[in-house]
Parts: sequence; structure tokens; C-alpha cells
Amino acid sequence: MSDRQDATAGWTDPVPTALLVLADGTVLEGTGFGATGSAVAEVCFNTAMTGYEEILTDPSYSGQIVTFTFPHIGNVGVNEQDVETLNAAAEGGVRGVVLHAAITAPSSHRAQKPLDQWLKARDIIGIGGVDTRALTALIRDRGMPNAVIAHDPGGRFDVAALKAQAAGWHGMDGTDLVPGVTSAQRSEWDETVWSLEGGFGRQEAPKHRVVAIDYGIKRNILRLLADAGCAVTVVPATATAEEILALRPDGVFLSNGPGDPAETARYAGAVIREIVDRRVPTFGICLGHQLLALSLGARTVKMHQGHHGANHPVKHQDSGRVEIVSMNHGFAVDPKSLPPEAVETHVSLFDGSNCGISLSDRPAFSVQYHPEASPGPHDSLGLFRRFVDLMEADKADTSADTPAEPR
Repeated sequence: MSDRQDATAGWTDPVPTALLVLADGTVLEGTGFGATGSAVAEVCFNTAMTGYEEILTDPSYSGQIVTFTFPHIGNVGVNEQDVETLNAAAEGGVRGVVLHAAITAPSSHRAQKPLDQWLKARDIIGIGGVDTRALTALIRDRGMPNAVIAHDPGGRFDVAALKAQAAGWHGMDGTDLVPGVTSAQRSEWDETVWSLEGGFGRQEAPKHRVVAIDYGIKRNILRLLADAGCAVTVVPATATAEEILALRPDGVFLSNGPGDPAETARYAGAVIREIVDRRVPTFGICLGHQLLALSLGARTVKMHQGHHGANHPVKHQDSGRVEIVSMNHGFAVDPKSLPPEAVETHVSLFDGSNCGISLSDRPAFSVQYHPEASPGPHDSLGLFRRFVDLMEADKADTSADTPAEPR
């Protein structure tokens, strides 16, 4: 036996305990963590360097596997304060997570659990040891692929079956994912934003009543509405215009959410159109932005790789001001399909896609991004003030009417 054979006689290759199987048959091997089993979803990448817990609890990621481009995820653990999901009983959500480096022990005074344990409890499958730069480049060049993520501590996989499952999945087009993440019933919200000194606060003297339609809303959006002086009533995505208007709102908020907006618009579009036509001040973000546009007769299109991250530059068309914003969407409004009264207010400086509209004849506006900064920069927090200003202006106009026009 040669010296080389002696040196390698006891060597055994490590057995992969997790796989990411793409619809084109590509198989990526790695080390599993989190929940065991398998899940089929669309793979996207997120470029944020912080806020992984908020990302993994954002209902907008329902039906997706998130690849983090930042290599060190999990190093500050997790805690209950940073969870963004409103509906704890929701079945939808992130289906898997792809990491480059192994999860390290948490190093934060706020950590309550390590990421691995938390993922198991939330039934989220993870794979580590993946070349996430190569995977990100693949998504950039070929678009977001359908895939199956699988984790078995024993490394036992039926690769042929996983390939068939990934190739046969219908994908995001034509899929309404909102029913899996929306609230089951109406609820009230008065919690305000968190501070290191006092934790979360309470809204005690609201000036405006806002109805927030929950298509997959995040907690920090509701906190910022409360911070802006709003008493917030959250209603399910299936609430009718009659039910919403019966609450006599000063304004209506259209939330973020997952899936194909054209499918959600089948029941949400007419509701939004009636609210806007009744001249109730309306503010939409993300999916809510897309639904507002669809209610006006515009179209949405599936994006090649989507926008997912906390570092996206967006330009305000009138002022020329550039904001760095947080985004999470795989569909976009086609600006060429907007009606004349819907003015394009914001565009992405990455690809020129539509990022905002405002109606010239009714008090309504929306943006494609997430202005609540959880996670992300604070550049767009002024949009909540703009919404309040819209409601105050509407109240002033209504009080001047004799008699007041009923909604």
C-alpha cells in the first residue's frame, strides 16, 4: 500500500443532511438545520445584512425559500419582540432558509433562543454550507426557480422524487397565498414602537380611526400607525366594503402580503375600488400597492428576480429625492397600464420598475416598498405622516360641508 493510500484509508466523505433541488434538476448539498422533512417553494435571495428574524416572520415571504446573501445569519439569536407575523396561527410563511456559514451560538443580550431551535419550532427547514454567491448569481441570471428543500439527519433522500416535485410545482403565478396568512377575525391594535428603555408602548389618545386590511400585515406597520395617532382596527382580507365602511374609518390601510396580486384582486379589487370611490383616504404598501393599481384597471407582471432586501434605492419623481428602502416583492405594477388619474410617483433606481402611485382625483396613494423599517432604513417613515395629513385634510373638508356627505 502506498503512502497516499495509507493517509486516506480511514477517510469517509461527509453525508449531506439537506438538499436544495431546483426545478431544472440542479441539486445543491449541505448541512441541515431547523425542521426536518421537505417543502416546495420559490427560491429568492435577500441582501439585508440585519433583521433575519423579521424577514423569516414576514408573511410576504409565504411560499418562498429565502437565500441570505449575508454569510453570517443567526449570530444574534432570536427573541419574541422581533417577530413580525400578526397571525400566530397562520399556516403560510417562509418555507425554507439557505445559508452559507454554519449558525453560531447567539451573542446578544436580547437573545431568547438560538436560531436552529426557533426554526424547528416554526417548522422552517434550513440548509447550510451552500455557495450562496453562486446561487444568487443563478437567480439573477435565470430568475427565481421553483425548488424543494429537504432535511433528513440521516441523509436519506429520494432525489428523483424531489426533482419531480420541484419540476411539477405550479409556482407563484396564479396563486393566491393571502388566505393562509390573513387574520381570522377583526381585532384592535394599540401597541406603539419598541424602545430600549421602555419596550413597547400603548396608544392612549388616538386622533384618527384607521381600518387596516390584513393581506399579511406586519406588526411594526401597525405600531407606526398607532405612533402616528391612529386607533387601528385590523380586518381580514375577505372583509367587504360594507363591513369596512360600517366602522366609519378616517382612513384605510392596504397591507403587504404574498402571492400573485391578480388572484387576490379577484375579491379584494372591488372592495378597494368602492373605498377609494367613496373618497376614504387610502394608503397601500407592497401587495396593497399592487391591489390599489389593479382596482383601477392596471396590470401586474411577474418579475425576473424580484426585489428582496433593505438597500434598494427609490427615486421620488417630483422632488428627485432618493430613499433607501426595504423591499420584498416578486410582482410589479406595469406603469404603462395605469389610468391617467394614477400618477407614477416613485421608481426603482435598480431597474426602473414602478414603486409608487398617487391618485389625482381621490385621496389615495401607495408605494411598492415596506416603509415600516423592520428590517430596513428609516428613510420612508414620513409616509405615515403623509397618510395622517390626508386624513386631517379630509376631516377639514367634511366639516366644511353643509350638510356633511355620508360615506
